[in-house]
Amino acid sequence: MKIGRRLAIKLLNASKFVLSFEPADGIEEVTEAVDQSLLLNLAEVVKDATAAFENYDHTKALEVAESFFWNFTDNYLELVKERAYGQGDYTPAEQASAAVALRKALHTMLRLFAPFLPFATDEVWSWWQTSGSIHRAAWPKPEELTQGLDAGNLGVLELAKEALFGLRKAKSDEKVSMKAAVESATLVSPAAVLSTLKLLAADFKAVGKIADLVFEEGDEFAVKNVVLAEITEED
Repeated sequence: MKIGRRLAIKLLNASKFVLSFEPADGIEEVTEAVDQSLLLNLAEVVKDATAAFENYDHTKALEVAESFFWNFTDNYLELVKERAYGQGDYTPAEQASAAVALRKALHTMLRLFAPFLPFATDEVWSWWQTSGSIHRAAWPKPEELTQGLDAGNLGVLELAKEALFGLRKAKSDEKVSMKAAVESATLVSPAAVLSTLKLLAADFKAVGKIADLVFEEGDEFAVKNVVLAEITEED
């Protein structure tokens, strides 16, 4: 019961946050690699949850949906929220890509959770859908999420998660919060994925408050050479 209550509260709060982001200029295309990766991974969750229900394994259906949800809130949402807000040097298309991906993901996750959290999901559904109760809505299908996306971006979300973990660890080692400004830092990663991570540079700099982010080839993911910005009296 405690876990269910925690999940319901987090779903309500995350939904309010997601719905605060409006796509710029009515743009509806998801163009950025990490945003596409979110939806591609969610499509896999839909497949797994559907198969679990068909096998009467309701516990497995909840497990796969909940595991994705916590990754969504703890990692993806934190990574893209500055872009979704439109803060910083982002184009309207880049901002919209995050906002659209967030809303598409929420639309799907609500339906995945509806059998388990009937009241919380119906409440959120009523905030922005005009089609009545969520319990009359169709069960999600993977193709709703994957149409027009590059399947090669599937693994980008996991790469972003690993890099974000390294960034958090580096700041923890320095005994500062994630909000602490950083003058410069170096992100180390295997050569095979370095070019992909560079596509996420703006999001990493935003979430880590990093002024200058350098990429370097190495055997394992790591964030090193962290130079904290000087704290002035005004700060």
